[in-house]
Amino acid sequence: MSEMAAVTSPARVDTCAWIGGYPFRDVPHPDPDVLVRVLEREGFTGAWVGHLPGAFHRDPVPANRALYTALAPHRAVLAPAPIVRPDWPKWEQTLRNAVDEGAPAIRAYPTLWGLGAEHLAMSELALACGEAGVALHLTVRFEDVRQRHPLDTAGDLTAAHVRRLARLPGLRANIVVAGAGREFIEETHWGLTPEEQQRVFYDWHWVWGPPEDHFAHLVRTVGAERFAWASWWPLRLTQQAQALVDLLPSGPLADHARSFAHGGTIAPPR
Repeated sequence: MSEMAAVTSPARVDTCAWIGGYPFRDVPHPDPDVLVRVLEREGFTGAWVGHLPGAFHRDPVPANRALYTALAPHRAVLAPAPIVRPDWPKWEQTLRNAVDEGAPAIRAYPTLWGLGAEHLAMSELALACGEAGVALHLTVRFEDVRQRHPLDTAGDLTAAHVRRLARLPGLRANIVVAGAGREFIEETHWGLTPEEQQRVFYDWHWVWGPPEDHFAHLVRTVGAERFAWASWWPLRLTQQAQALVDLLPSGPLADHARSFAHGGTIAPPR
């Protein structure tokens, strides 16, 4: 079995984790060796790992190099999810490098780069991801608005960003959205055709459980197959996702939850 087999096989894969520091507050143990232990403790077989400080850099290339180097001793478990900025020079080469490094997904942060929902660069990136056989990973937010530092002014990703990409003719890439709440998910999902809906996956770390039970509602209406496991290490409690699953009402709804998407099945085969 190859090193990457553990990450790309259909098992519980964490589709949203980072290493590195965060510019607006201290985060605990943002190191790859700690992440490996956290994943084992929480029952994940692997993770798509981004470089957290690199999200806030203008040029993502140095951050990607640091990511590849840091994950090198742990590639059997940690797969790189590097950053590709499509309005930056030579971004196509950055994407090719990500594929060569075995990335199952690439991360993009259009709001941090000032790219609106209609920006053509994001459409070009989504289409290129499909050609390269990798998923496109988008992050709605890093912090709740009530916790944000005054310097953190970029704002949230919008449902319009995701709908625009999912509607692209000929799109072959799957889109993974991290940090969406119920309203965002419903606005995105119900604004797409059934075929387009199949291209988009969401984690559920930012969805309310009981007593509001937004999560159970979304599992029932949007469908468990649209959701992907994530730990959100080191920004949030890793147990959040499992706790929400455990709190689902017993019966058919909980049985339906067994079809939650696994990270290895989201990125199309190359």
